[in-house]
Amino acid sequence: MIADEPIYSITSKITTTLLPKHPTFSYLGIDLSADMIRAAEQRHSGHPQARFMIATEPDRVADYGVASGIFNLRLGRTDTGCHHHLGATLDVLDRTSRRGFAFNCLTAYSDEEKKRDDLYYPDPCILFDLCKRRYSRQVALLHDYGLYDFTILVRKL
Repeated sequence: MIADEPIYSITSKITTTLLPKHPTFSYLGIDLSADMIRAAEQRHSGHPQARFMIATEPDRVADYGVASGIFNLRLGRTDTGCHHHLGATLDVLDRTSRRGFAFNCLTAYSDEEKKRDDLYYPDPCILFDLCKRRYSRQVALLHDYGLYDFTILVRKL
């Protein structure tokens, strides 16, 4: 169900699917990179219900939040540093999402010979447990779609 309330995401890819099909849908995309925000604004200039900003968190509460692909790069962090960054970001998603949020990560179950040192591969079971204990009883772990990543959905309803 798409509500009239806004959704925000830390990526803008979702707008390509939802904005054309749901005229009451509004979207806020945030990123730390000014270049990414400029590219998103240009790509979605025909959608007045889409707004983009440089920030670490949204300036409003939305029905849903989505973080896609933002936890993959280590950016010089250790496993512990990556885990703390991920947890802090999930806290933001929880605080700024009314109905729920979703995120994806590379998986610790990736083939060892294909793993890269500059990428973070968390254990999906640890993150499932974190979400279940901290955010909601309604948590789904999707790890069956053929990629070397997983998605967690946290529903607050």
